Amino acid sequence: MSEFFDERETREHARREAELMQALPRQVAHAQKASPAMAQVLAGVDASDITSREALARLPVMRKHELLERQRASVGTDPFGGFSALVRGPDMPRVFSSPGPIYEPEGATRDYWRSARALYAAGFRRGDLVHNAFSYHMTPGAFIMEAGAHAIGCTVFPAGVGQTEQQLQAMAELRPTAYTGTPSFLRILLEKAQETGADVGSLRKALTSGEALPPSLRDWFGGRGVDVFQSYATADLGLIAYETSARQGLVLSEDLIVEIVRPGTGDVVAEGDVGEVVVTTFNTAYPLIRFGTGDLSALLPGPCPSGRTNTRIKGWMGRADQTTKVRGMFVHPGQVADIARRFPEVIKARLVVSGEMASDHMTLKVETAGRTQDLDARIGEAIRDITKLRGEVELLAPGSLPNDGKVIEDARSYK
Repeated sequence: MSEFFDERETREHARREAELMQALPRQVAHAQKASPAMAQVLAGVDASDITSREALARLPVMRKHELLERQRASVGTDPFGGFSALVRGPDMPRVFSSPGPIYEPEGATRDYWRSARALYAAGFRRGDLVHNAFSYHMTPGAFIMEAGAHAIGCTVFPAGVGQTEQQLQAMAELRPTAYTGTPSFLRILLEKAQETGADVGSLRKALTSGEALPPSLRDWFGGRGVDVFQSYATADLGLIAYETSARQGLVLSEDLIVEIVRPGTGDVVAEGDVGEVVVTTFNTAYPLIRFGTGDLSALLPGPCPSGRTNTRIKGWMGRADQTTKVRGMFVHPGQVADIARRFPEVIKARLVVSGEMASDHMTLKVETAGRTQDLDARIGEAIRDITKLRGEVELLAPGSLPNDGKVIEDARSYK
């Protein structure tokens, strides 16, 4: 059985680049025609001129906060803000909501998010039973992995998150060979299995996403017989990059162009320099051109030792803006503001995310002039309501927080 998902993974680099540049002007023209929002972003651009990376780099970067703003401005008439080329019906089987909220359409094509390539590199094969522990609630994470697993020929158990004991019972009785979900939840499952004696020995491989996978945690999984790989995907773009058996960075997915730019600009940085990941996708249903993810990474030199010839990135290295990912979910500065607005006692708020990666902890530090009854508990409820995550609340005297304009502080260790 081939080690590679298809022959495209081992194309000569020059051939891949030529094919991407040949397709690029057609995709730019399609975005201008099919997406009213992209037509505005690319106003005055002659698509036939965009035939090189240098030409692409002259186009504006459109970042997630702009997508959110456009969606909020037109939510009554077009919840996608003019970015979707689809209309409701059989061509759009599902709509998802990510924190913000940002709405994403799903197209009807097989393996719409292109995740099969990452699953295959992680050892998933036809006939595997996949225990899918990404959330099936509102966000697309579970469906991203499920679609790719189906494309390979796997069977999927839609476990979702939570209900640990019931999940362990299902694993002991159904005997899944593979797991998809966050690395932190996989650790919770394995620790609980060890504590209760649940038999999860059938589990041998996993593809994780939504959180970093530190080497120490990967080794912990390996010591329990589970070979864990990581992938990098977003609801807007689908699979961006994935890990191979070489364990040397993440190989870029096919059908997209990735640039690393200086944060806050559209200027491409030198190879090896850390910058913001900017992606141009060839998805005709949701044609995003130079979409800034807000994530930091860097290009690695040379091809992957696994034999895949596409460019590699170092992986997720933090956020280029204050938006951050906590336990697989994005938290935006606007959400912190929404929490504060609910309480007239709140003067200023700052969300601090701490702990080791895969063990995130949120604390909302709040300056308040007066502490009404159960204020911290009520703020805690608002945190869960708005971010869908749990967090502690620390009430402070006025003037306690730094005057630096920071709303979200990522204080986690990335070692």
